[in-house]
Amino acid sequence: ISLDAIGSGWEGVIENALAIGHRYLVVASVGTVTDIDGYRRIAERFNHAGEVAKRAGIRLGYHNHDFEFAPLEGKLPYDVLLEVTDPKYVCFEMDLYWIAKGGQNPLSYFARWPGRIPLVHVKDAAAAAPHRMTDVGAGMINWQRMLASGAQAGVKHFFVEHDEAPDAFASITASYAYLRDLRF
Repeated sequence: ISLDAIGSGWEGVIENALAIGHRYLVVASVGTVTDIDGYRRIAERFNHAGEVAKRAGIRLGYHNHDFEFAPLEGKLPYDVLLEVTDPKYVCFEMDLYWIAKGGQNPLSYFARWPGRIPLVHVKDAAAAAPHRMTDVGAGMINWQRMLASGAQAGVKHFFVEHDEAPDAFASITASYAYLRDLRF
């Protein structure tokens, strides 16, 4: 969902989500935020919206990109979102491609924040800069270690993705074949 969806009309968004059986509503991006206080305000907004959603039986989450891992005022915005949001009301959907592209290690977040990241986007990054998206298993991410650690950290759902696949069916077929044979 958009950040605007958690404003006026939020109860209607929740009602519609319940009608079609959603268990999670995930804010896809916060857009352009230029300071840490802006991230703190958004986190508080997430807390309020997440509390309302929880009462209805839905979890509110947030999906990262790479910009949340660029320091602002000496802090990582993603860390501020994790620190300020209440785990009772807000969870995170970590996109493993974007966190890797942002120069961070997802495993350290799994270890530091167990249970806060129940949703994960599984997509790979090519080793050579600019680290374009690639099929799962064709890039630089160690999936055996990542998926084992994610499961131990409380990840409940892994979503295979490739935003820029030239042939979506070929991409999902290759990613599935790689993951099917992976053992951890």
